[in-house]
Amino acid sequence: MSKEINILSFAKFKQLKQKIVALTAYDYSTAVILDKSNVDVILVGDSLGMVALGYPTTHSVTMEDMIHHTKAVTRGVKRAFVVADMPFMSYQSDFKTAIENAGRLIKEANAKAIKLEGVNQHNLTIIEHLTSIGIPVMGHLGFTPQSVNIFGGNLVQGKDVDKANKLITDAKALEQAGVFSIVLEMVPSQVAKIITNQLNIPTIGIGAGHNVDGQILVTDDLLGKFTDFKPKFVRYYSTLADIMQEAINNYANDVKTAKFPLANESFHLDEMDEMQLESLIGSKN
Repeated sequence: MSKEINILSFAKFKQLKQKIVALTAYDYSTAVILDKSNVDVILVGDSLGMVALGYPTTHSVTMEDMIHHTKAVTRGVKRAFVVADMPFMSYQSDFKTAIENAGRLIKEANAKAIKLEGVNQHNLTIIEHLTSIGIPVMGHLGFTPQSVNIFGGNLVQGKDVDKANKLITDAKALEQAGVFSIVLEMVPSQVAKIITNQLNIPTIGIGAGHNVDGQILVTDDLLGKFTDFKPKFVRYYSTLADIMQEAINNYANDVKTAKFPLANESFHLDEMDEMQLESLIGSKN
């Protein structure tokens, strides 16, 4: 088992050109498996709204949802670095609310860091303050799901020179504000490479090519468990939805045909107790 990942590990990853392995988790049992699989970063993403709760977007996820799921994940983790997403409208409205909500994810849910999306002066001020009071922050650029209505859909960002240059500028602003790493989502690989080369902090890509410092996917995507849609950048490493469906169908058939449970899957009285019980019941009838 590798040693515990902490905030200092990220600079070492970048310096040693060691790729960062990141995945999502929303529950205890998944977190335990990821932690034993030498995953470096476990993100409790607001993607749980779509994957675990069935919402059409991430917008409906609340702070209580994030705290609930982050608590479950951190109970199962001993080694990986757990980052919790700040959900939609948990930090956009005002500075005080943003600080309080970030603090709850650290204090109540035991996350090691928080992640927030996008760059503007409000966000940069929040990041500067959070890092000054001991709360590490991960940035997120490119396609940021909380802004899907502004983008007009799940669209690649930075596809022309001006927009690509803005992403580069924004990444530098995030680094200057104090983030320890940046997720780059759905940006051209060439742009991701430039950003990665110009920053001293690591980049973690999702749909951003291989010229980044690490990769993240939604665990339910790579396992083929969440199949409502399949982004271009997702590779199925399993087809868990099919495996689960087959297993459940087999169980249902065994129940209906009285093949489950078998005798050795049940509990039994010994023969003497059974005879005494039958005698007792019979005497009352």
